[in-house]
Amino acid sequence: MAQVYFIGAGPGDPELLTIKGKRIIERADVIIYADSLVNPEVCAFARDGVEIHRSASLSLEEITGIIEKAVKRGKVVARLQSGDPAIYGAIQEQMTILDEAGIEYEVVPGVSSLFAAAAALKTELTVPEISQTVIITRLEGRTPVPASESLKSLAAHRASMAIFLSTSLVESVAAELLEGGYPPKTPAAVVYKASWEDEAVVLTELKSLAERVKTLGIKKQALILVGDFLASKGKSAPSRLYAKEYRHEFRPSG
Repeated sequence: MAQVYFIGAGPGDPELLTIKGKRIIERADVIIYADSLVNPEVCAFARDGVEIHRSASLSLEEITGIIEKAVKRGKVVARLQSGDPAIYGAIQEQMTILDEAGIEYEVVPGVSSLFAAAAALKTELTVPEISQTVIITRLEGRTPVPASESLKSLAAHRASMAIFLSTSLVESVAAELLEGGYPPKTPAAVVYKASWEDEAVVLTELKSLAERVKTLGIKKQALILVGDFLASKGKSAPSRLYAKEYRHEFRPSG
């Protein structure tokens, strides 16, 4: 049975933590949370006397060292990651070290900030006849991005795009998207701290994106979204799923 749990702690609102994640936190002996991104209120679900570590200032070796020591003492460890750990969660390297140490673990998915941002915008990412593809990506920074995945090359698809970890480089983001094929008037949005109490939403056009973001002073903890899906209400074709003449397994008569 796993003693270590990598838990997607959600985008910010403690109520967006999954029931499973909450239950594990309630019985954990040791909690390690990414305090630069995870709302500390999530730790309020922990019982009294739990050992809590903030990981923003810790190295990979220090984090996994805490986990290994706790497991040797027979403790249950909850490692809290922001959003869903599968998206820019940096858990692969942590799991590799635990694999080498023979430590069992479980990954508990969470609500990504992408979905919290879509909820804040009251939009659907996959709108019939407008976009059926969502590209999740980032601009190259200190972490490199394969040349084949540059924003410029991805922009050629003109799909719904969610750009993480790139708000501080918004001028470069906008430039690459425009060079790649998105028209200047393409709808764009920035959602700052999706689902937090101080959430902020900016709706604009791609040509004005950098100026709006810089004027507001948004540099981090924000997601950039680009695509026609942002302005599709009342313009898109309805889904065939609920069309009364559309037959399927659960509505065979149409």
